[in-house]
Amino acid sequence: MAAVETTRPAPYGAITTYRAINALSNVVRAFSVWNDARITRNALAKLSDRELEDIGLCRGDVESIGR
Repeated sequence: MAAVETTRPAPYGAITTYRAINALSNVVRAFSVWNDARITRNALAKLSDRELEDIGLCRGDVESIGR
């Protein structure tokens, strides 16, 4: 019975390329999350105190929403 080696090394630079793409993807994702939080904070900051109270928030909660 013959044994066949089925594992082989990754091509040269494949792991480095994967890590670079993964790092870039993480940066883009972090920026997207930050931007969504910024937009939400800006929209909430434009509401009056009465409108914020209607949705169960106070002025001090606006800054902590995005965190």
